Amino acid sequence: MKFIVSSSALLKQLQQISGVINSNTVLPILEDFLFEIESNKLTVVATDLETVMKIHMVIEAKDSGKVCIPAKILMDSLKNLADQPLTFNIDKNYGIEITSDNGKYKVMGENPDNFPKEPQADEANAFTMSSSALVTAINKTIFAVSSDDLRPAMTGVFFELDKKGITFVATDAHRLVRFTRNDIKCPKKDSFIVPKKPLTLLKGALPDNEDELTVTYNNSHLFITHGSTELVCRLIDARFPDYKVVIPTDNPYKMVVNKGDFQNALRRVSVFSNKSTNQIALAISGNHLQLTAQDVDFSNEGNEGMSCQYDGEDLQIAFNAKFLIEMLNGADTSEVVMELSTPTKAGIVKPSEQNPDEELLMLVMPLMLNN
Repeated sequence: MKFIVSSSALLKQLQQISGVINSNTVLPILEDFLFEIESNKLTVVATDLETVMKIHMVIEAKDSGKVCIPAKILMDSLKNLADQPLTFNIDKNYGIEITSDNGKYKVMGENPDNFPKEPQADEANAFTMSSSALVTAINKTIFAVSSDDLRPAMTGVFFELDKKGITFVATDAHRLVRFTRNDIKCPKKDSFIVPKKPLTLLKGALPDNEDELTVTYNNSHLFITHGSTELVCRLIDARFPDYKVVIPTDNPYKMVVNKGDFQNALRRVSVFSNKSTNQIALAISGNHLQLTAQDVDFSNEGNEGMSCQYDGEDLQIAFNAKFLIEMLNGADTSEVVMELSTPTKAGIVKPSEQNPDEELLMLVMPLMLNN
């Protein structure tokens, strides 16, 4: 079997899917890409058994066939080659010879029959959405996904579909993000949990534009197709916690603050906070916000004041500064609104203005104040 392909085009495509491959795999064949050639079309597949990613590209080939090529050595060699056509010759024992303008490289491939079969979209439902809508949803929620394997339902993003749109929810029990899009038509009311890894891979592979994606799902898998790239991942088989009960409906105090100034003040003051809790106390009174951090063990202390617009009674409440900084990244407005009530109830962070097609709500649990 023989085919010719551009080195830079191949590298660009492989970089999109190489993130699927784990460095320490149980099966050696999972360290390979599966190359499938059929009538001038090359399909490359990478999998870790949970997630499968494939790309399609047009090449020059006279015959069809399959081979598994070790991913690391192929990627490393392509990165060091200038843009040029490469000729791949594969013999019947899966020995691969790659010929460039001034070199020949040999690598041993593996039998493609041992490569895991990919799941099929049986009894599936499908809908379309724009690429940017999915990328935005991932960016706004993924940071709040839990890494606690003892609570598998929280280790992914919850997709809640209905005919009016999609709600994406992520939580790690200390904070929660709910992002709703009202401009996506789903076939029916449904829900599933998508693991973090495939979402991270999608964020890197999908363009942030209005390209149309096809999203297909069944009871066990999610399938996403964009142009020549496809992703299939196993869904998390667990029940997502009832997130609606933890969102407070009556937080009467509202504070409006400049997002950039608030984020920078949090970064400066949090340097002096306790490294295990990252605790920062917010004291709000009138139109003044005072940020205080203390690390009693090392006698470190940081204080900073800034102006805000506040409607409510004087309040002292403490939060994890790292969580607040990450959440503020999700708001695309110059000002953010914090809705608060008592020092022991969750605070809500929202952008000061919401796009009519989308709504973002972020919730953060307070920390005990150590006076």
